[in-house]
Amino acid sequence: MNVLILGSGGREHALAWKLAQSPLLQQLYIAPGNAGTALAGTNAAINCNDFAALADFVLTHKIEMVVVGPEVPLVDGIRDYFDNHQKLREVLLVGPSAAGARLEGSKDFAKQFMQRHRIPTAAYAAFGKGETTEACQYLRKLKPPYVLKADGLAAGKGVVITEDYQEACQSLRQMLDEDVFGKAGHRVVIEEFLKGIEVSMFVLTDGKSYLLLPEAKDYKRIGEGDTGKNTGGMGAVSPVSFARGEFMQRVQQQIIQPTIEGLRVENILYQGFIFFGIINVDGSPYVIEYNCRLGDPEAEVVIPRIKSDLAGLLWALRDQSLHRHILQVDERHAASVFLVCGGYPDAYEKGKIITGLETVRESLVFHAGTLRRGNDIVTSGGRVLAVTSLAATTAEALKLSYKNIDKIGFDKKYCRKDVGRDLLPFEG
Repeated sequence: MNVLILGSGGREHALAWKLAQSPLLQQLYIAPGNAGTALAGTNAAINCNDFAALADFVLTHKIEMVVVGPEVPLVDGIRDYFDNHQKLREVLLVGPSAAGARLEGSKDFAKQFMQRHRIPTAAYAAFGKGETTEACQYLRKLKPPYVLKADGLAAGKGVVITEDYQEACQSLRQMLDEDVFGKAGHRVVIEEFLKGIEVSMFVLTDGKSYLLLPEAKDYKRIGEGDTGKNTGGMGAVSPVSFARGEFMQRVQQQIIQPTIEGLRVENILYQGFIFFGIINVDGSPYVIEYNCRLGDPEAEVVIPRIKSDLAGLLWALRDQSLHRHILQVDERHAASVFLVCGGYPDAYEKGKIITGLETVRESLVFHAGTLRRGNDIVTSGGRVLAVTSLAATTAEALKLSYKNIDKIGFDKKYCRKDVGRDLLPFEG
């Protein structure tokens, strides 16, 4: 089959790397892609939010399956666009309808969905424009720290957690009155703070059944010890030591199964990946958030652990036959560490020449913010490369990733040195 992947990050390179191995594949295209995806398929210089241009490309190149990487096209309704297009409705698009993508596109909707289906999550209240005073009054009822979330998509920057009441009220005013996050912040969810340890869970669903993918733990803060500003992700590891036994039974029974069933009974079309951001509070799982696609940087450790033919699994969404498939998982541990540009997540320079990629051995290098310029590969984003390794233990996988990171160079490169370290004492 001919396949098109939408996106340009490390997640999309990991998907391209995996799909390129499928015996079902004829041609693989990535729009717009990066210097790494070009090693697995053919890049197409199309914005993944330009539905009309994508439609023309799909028809011209006889694409049979489109795999959507990022959330914005899904929230904006690319699945609905294809389904309502007379010539595209036979193309399999991996991703939910706009209604399904609201699980990520609206935190208020997601919270209401969880309440309707009795899925454990933090207590909350939502407030809109003109309700800043009421929102600040609600904060008085809570114990700090205070958790504020912009309702819509805010590129991972729409969450504020603070111990200070005045700072929380100031953040509310900035979101609701001063449009600091634009339309995404015109409604704000205030949540109860939950204390525990987080894990990322993923399923692939055809709308009726699902396959549980390997879990992961990501590291979002720029600084070691989880300090500093949030980023798109500084690394991830899989498996996660505490995600087993009774805890996993609770996750499936209390969270995953009710989510799949809730989507079905509400007649919400959902065929694709669901991300569950879960926090373990004294052995009980709670949902922090949903995403309507694979996470990044988690994809860079989850996908390499999938031994099954991913193209075959995705194709099963077409006739809802996923229940006939068994997911084969590599028992080895995966560890991925991101190399980012100096200054990220604030201002940083682009166009830095990357060296040493050809010297990497025994690790995978997934490109995120890169492009080819003549004979050189240069930086084009804040998060540049993810170095992923597989080994018998997380400690060994991390050692291999850091060994190969030392071989790669570009001006002002930076990485966290403590990815996965918090889980090492629990390995056994």
